[in-house]
Amino acid sequence: MAAIFEETTINGMTMRNRLIRSATWEGMCEQDGRPGEKLISLYRKLALGGIGLIVTSYAYIRPDGRSLPGQMGIYTDAFADPFQRMARAVHDAGGKIAVQIVHCGGQTDTKTAGRRPFAPSAVKVEQFPETPEELTKDEIKHIVAAFGNAARRVKAWGFDAVQLHGAHGFLINQFLSPLTNRRTDEYGGSREDRVRFLLEVYREVRETVGADYPIFIKLNAADFIEGGLEIEDAIYAAKRLADTGIDAIEVSAGTPSSGAKSPVRIKITKPEREAYNLEMARRIKRAVDCPVIVVGGFRSYEVVEKAILDDGIDYISLARPLIWEPGLANRWLQGDRRPARCISCNNCFTGGLEEGGIYCATEKKENEKAARR
Repeated sequence: MAAIFEETTINGMTMRNRLIRSATWEGMCEQDGRPGEKLISLYRKLALGGIGLIVTSYAYIRPDGRSLPGQMGIYTDAFADPFQRMARAVHDAGGKIAVQIVHCGGQTDTKTAGRRPFAPSAVKVEQFPETPEELTKDEIKHIVAAFGNAARRVKAWGFDAVQLHGAHGFLINQFLSPLTNRRTDEYGGSREDRVRFLLEVYREVRETVGADYPIFIKLNAADFIEGGLEIEDAIYAAKRLADTGIDAIEVSAGTPSSGAKSPVRIKITKPEREAYNLEMARRIKRAVDCPVIVVGGFRSYEVVEKAILDDGIDYISLARPLIWEPGLANRWLQGDRRPARCISCNNCFTGGLEEGGIYCATEKKENEKAARR
């Protein structure tokens, strides 16, 4: 059987194939961040669809770390019941599920966060809605502790793994980037100091969940912004994480202000436009000894298979294709190897913002046309 559908294990977590549902905002939580039944149903469908691992949308670790309406929150023990039901629903459907945890830092606004946002430095850059406050060292310690508390909840509530969000311009990425981190203390300046916050977060999470629980990270390989994080910075961070015991690194790239090189590029309509983060993932893979995952524009079975068999990538992440086809993995497994139906229009996101939850707008249009025939 093709390597795509080989069973593998990461730090005690067995996955039925090498396909991962990458975290993406769904907008299906209550105003306070509590998961709703619609979201639990979505994850159940993904598990039934055959994906090897589901990574939830980014869950904010404190209320001041939120960036979008309907975003998941994991900042209080009061949410135990819906999260536990979510994990059980996925497990009952034969799947595995990890929770991605985040603080959005300067990439939020006063209205959404409930206070003026903060970041490594008080700088106004394009990706920040407003000029943030600079974090004090004491505030940094509190945020590190909040990551640990969030991870404690993830494990206690029955999830299979936890993923740190270190990409797409959010707080961990802000510390790594020389554009958004202009500190002159031990948290800024050199690569060694800019990676300090990330390593403190990782160590706190590891100490909380223990050695035998999987911790992943979604890491930007590049910001694609002048003065931002570059591939050499990412390789350095990846090596430090691997040396410290991270269980897997998911490679992504870009921020909301990266233009055509945003994390969710459009017009992925032919194989040569797919896998747009693959070369950077290969470079990171050569530098570390932990599993490497890559996300970014995978649509064709052949491109996925080549990345695993020929390029040495351990796992492939998909996000938008699974919005239209939650059963894509099973379709490929059963021998229908046609590409994903996703046309990379990004209307799933814009429509979801307007209508209170992500959905495939193209699928909706096709269904409406079919109903009129």
